[in-house]
Amino acid sequence: MGFYDLSKEERARLVSRIESEIVKDLKEGSSDAIQTLFSDEDTYVRKAAYQAIGKIEKDEHLDKSEIVSLLNTLMKSDSEKIRQTTVNAAGELGKTDFKVVEHLFDLGLFDEHHSVRNAVIGSIKKMGQKNHEPVLEWAKKYLDHPDKEVRREICHGIELRGRTHPEDILPLLRQLQHDPTARVRNTLIHVLGQISYKKGCLRKVVGALLTWENEELVKKALDEIVDVHRRYKNFAVLTQDQAIELIDEIFLHKKTSQ
Repeated sequence: MGFYDLSKEERARLVSRIESEIVKDLKEGSSDAIQTLFSDEDTYVRKAAYQAIGKIEKDEHLDKSEIVSLLNTLMKSDSEKIRQTTVNAAGELGKTDFKVVEHLFDLGLFDEHHSVRNAVIGSIKKMGQKNHEPVLEWAKKYLDHPDKEVRREICHGIELRGRTHPEDILPLLRQLQHDPTARVRNTLIHVLGQISYKKGCLRKVVGALLTWENEELVKKALDEIVDVHRRYKNFAVLTQDQAIELIDEIFLHKKTSQ
């Protein structure tokens, strides 16, 4: 029976049991229960397990170094599910202390399995909301990495911070405007669209694009931004017409001030 086949009360009891089993393992220096939970076929059981790591670290006052040591060991597992859940668990710790788990993201970013690399992207997103400075500093060093997939994953990973604070990630995104790989440039355009329709973001995004040199990419990004305001009309702060009007206003001001 899957996690969401259970009643709300049963799910709460299961989460409590998961937390207790993880605490017991950590206190006894074991990983038997943790490995079983981290490799569970049910995504939501694995999620409850990695979220428990962050909660336990705060509530139980366990030695963080012991938790990180365990994650180091689990990262060597042959199971991609265990490695994926390990990265997600590291992301829970990284919300408040990125430095202690930074090395796990250096490993996960180059994992042979896509699910582990996707966990890195997801963790960058959630850490970037809570603890953006060290996370973005870490991301910077991979923006010119020779592997195009690494550049694309980093671009995608920093997106969520941009939805509330676009000014924090726009300087990093700018570095990718001349990327030689179309897949990376397309991800960049996608991210620019995704960070444009939230409250207070469009003016900052378009204002930044005024300073970019790659005119072809800027045009495609503006087209995407306009289209995003149509596709996400139920979520966007501005209507598509209002977005077009604001874009025209910003670019007209540029022309008249030159």
